[in-house]
Amino acid sequence: MKEKIIILDFGSQYTQLIARRVRELNVYCEIIPFNKTSEIDQSVKGVILSGSPSSVRDSNAPVPDLSSIKGKLPLLGICYGAQYIAHHYGGEVLPSKNREYGRANLLITDPYSRLFKGITDNSQVWMSHGDTIVRIPDNYKIIGSTHDVRVGAYEISGEPTFGLQFHPEVYHTAEGTKVLKNFVVDICGCSQQWTPESFIDETVNNLRALLGDDKVVLGLSGGVDSSVTAVLLNKAVGKNLTCIFVDNGLLRKNEFEKVLACYQSMGLVTRGVDAKKLFLADLKGITDPEQKRKSIGKNFIKVFENEAKKIKDVKWLAQGTIYPDVIESVSVNGPSVTIKSHHNVGGLPQKMKLKVVEPLKLLFKDEVRKVGKSLGIDPMILNRHPFPGPGLAIRIIGEVTEDKVRLLQEIDHIFIEELHEFDLYNKVWQAAAILLPVQSVGVMGDERTYENVVALRAVTSTDGMTADWAHLPYDFLSMISNRIINGIKGVNRVVYDISSKPPATIEWE
Repeated sequence: MKEKIIILDFGSQYTQLIARRVRELNVYCEIIPFNKTSEIDQSVKGVILSGSPSSVRDSNAPVPDLSSIKGKLPLLGICYGAQYIAHHYGGEVLPSKNREYGRANLLITDPYSRLFKGITDNSQVWMSHGDTIVRIPDNYKIIGSTHDVRVGAYEISGEPTFGLQFHPEVYHTAEGTKVLKNFVVDICGCSQQWTPESFIDETVNNLRALLGDDKVVLGLSGGVDSSVTAVLLNKAVGKNLTCIFVDNGLLRKNEFEKVLACYQSMGLVTRGVDAKKLFLADLKGITDPEQKRKSIGKNFIKVFENEAKKIKDVKWLAQGTIYPDVIESVSVNGPSVTIKSHHNVGGLPQKMKLKVVEPLKLLFKDEVRKVGKSLGIDPMILNRHPFPGPGLAIRIIGEVTEDKVRLLQEIDHIFIEELHEFDLYNKVWQAAAILLPVQSVGVMGDERTYENVVALRAVTSTDGMTADWAHLPYDFLSMISNRIINGIKGVNRVVYDISSKPPATIEWE
């Protein structure tokens, strides 16, 4: 990248949100741990310090080395970042009398500050902190206050260093994006030329240089990430890419045939592998969700490896890893989360001695969709809801059998079909039907029944990290319930899941 903004991560729940807001301005940015400032190079145009659950007064508080940054590059501290700059360079930070959390109004005390250019006085901002800056060093100037916070924002005289006690990255801060634009564009001088099209051009050129005439293998899942990865690689190396799409017997109704045909129509060299019997046989008797995942992951590796061996001289394994996976693996507390990848293919490189290529590892999920749209990928794939690698196995609570899979496929098909029909599909982040290990008494005709209970789950979200249950219309839910109960033999009760994440997860297992 020719120019970028660096965000130093101090462990805030909002760090990824800062990056998303900066990228929405068509400016490329990266998140790195606070103790990795040595990685800052000539391409960096400015640095943002994130918030943190820590207090700057804690003995184990995160302490960055800003010697190569402060006064040399534009610097913006947000919440903890602002408190750290004030505290470390001679100011004072003390516990707030009351935790300051929620909406406040910003009084701009210096209308000439470049950071607040065009910002409306008294606009709403969002506070979330337990400490307060009570004194700033002599060469610092207060540029904004709120009713309860005197040092709501400051800048340092004679250098492009700024601090914000509020969070400009959250939606509750009405003009937060404009504040970030003032910093990133006007103060840092970024050109706003990082677009899906520029990403595609640069990535394809880089892939051609990296891969040359080498052969690449990719495990497709039918999802957005692996599909966009495939099309980018296809543009770069063409027929040297072979995609493998495995039918594990746990996909949606007719999905294997439809998606395989779609891939082939896109010009991708794709091998479809029917491995239903292997996966379902190995799941027999397993009820524990983690054991299900391990069984499916193990068998995917077995099938993928067997198929990949048929390709002569393959040297690279492509994966659809995206940026949140990378961030989680290098969190401020160390690699606490293993990088996730489709169908657990992370176990393949060591076994197959392949080098790994991850073209999307710098993108968030919404950015992957934008790139896919610019690549002209079929909306049927691009707009699909996320679907778990283990498939319907983790939507069947308890043991997975062929009959249960077939039953759930029919129920799921009705739910997804009607969401499309009522123009609700694209308003929902993810929708699922869950077959419960519960039977309930019912009456059909004049007869007593004792049959299966199905739970429907639909959530709204921007990135899947948090989610709210989708408030689908009652008439729609009533119609779906009637269609499932009347049309699917073996089901006599439908319930709707109204749990949010957290505390619940999106999937049940």
